Amino acid sequence: MAINSYKPTTPARRGMTSQDFESITTNKPLRSLTVIKKGPVARNNQGRITTRHRGGGVRRYYRIMNFKFAPGKATVEQIEYDPNRSARIARIKDDSGRYHYILAAKGMKVGTKLNSGEESPIETGNRLPLKNIPTGTVMHAIELQPGRGAQMVRTAGAGAQLLAKEEDYVQVRLPSGEVRLINANCTASIGTVGNEQHQNVQIGKAGRKRHMGIRPSVRGVVMAAADHPHGGGDGGRHRMARPPTTPWGQKTLGYKTRRRKTSNKFIVRTRHQGKRR
Repeated sequence: MAINSYKPTTPARRGMTSQDFESITTNKPLRSLTVIKKGPVARNNQGRITTRHRGGGVRRYYRIMNFKFAPGKATVEQIEYDPNRSARIARIKDDSGRYHYILAAKGMKVGTKLNSGEESPIETGNRLPLKNIPTGTVMHAIELQPGRGAQMVRTAGAGAQLLAKEEDYVQVRLPSGEVRLINANCTASIGTVGNEQHQNVQIGKAGRKRHMGIRPSVRGVVMAAADHPHGGGDGGRHRMARPPTTPWGQKTLGYKTRRRKTSNKFIVRTRHQGKRR
C-alpha cells in the first residue's frame, strides 16, 4: 500500500495524505452481511453523553465479521474497504457456498485459498490452534479464550510473534511489546494484518476529523476557573496547579482505572518493559 499526497493548493492540502485504495476490488459490500449502525454515538440509552467529543460523522454500515472461521476451506472473492476499522476486510466463500467477512492479511488477494483447522498449512491467512503453529511465526486475530473468536491483534499492520510453548500455554509477544501466556487451544491467523501504511496517513484538516465523528476538544488550562479544575490564571500561565483531572475532578492521565487484575498472572513481560529493549 502507498500513501497518496495532494498538490498544496490550500494550507490543509499541503499536509494532507490519504490511503491508496488500489488493493480494493469492489465498492459494494455484501448486503446480507451489513447492518445499519444505529443511534447517536457516545450516548447511553437515556441520551446522556458518556464519552465527550464524539458525535456526528458520516453514516456507516457495519460489516458483520467472522472472527472464528470454523474449520474448513474457503476462497477469497473480494477485498473491501471497511469504514469501521483501519484494516481491509476480505469477503470469502466457504465450501458450503456461504459468505463471510474476515480481516485481510498482508498479501491476500482475490483467489487466495484459505484453510482453517488443526492440519492447515502454515500459510498467510490460514487459521489454526496456537499449539500447531511453529515457534517464531508471526500471526494476527488471536483468541483469548478457545471458541470465543479473535480479540487481539486486529488493527492494520499489526502482528504478534509466538515465542515459546509451555504445556497448555504458549508465550506470545504482542505488538505493544508485552509477552503474554495464551491457552494453546486458542486459534490465530497466520501473517500480519494488511493496510500497514494506515498509521502514516496525515489527516490534514479539522473537517476530516468531523467526518470521522470526532468533535472539537478544548484544553482545560485555557478555560475559566469555573469551567474546569485546570482553568483560571492571569492569561499567561498555561500549566496545571494540580494533578491532571477531568472537568468533574476525577484524576486522569496516569490514574489507574483497572480493577479486575485476574489476568495479571498471564502477563510474563509488561508492555512497559518491552519499550526499554
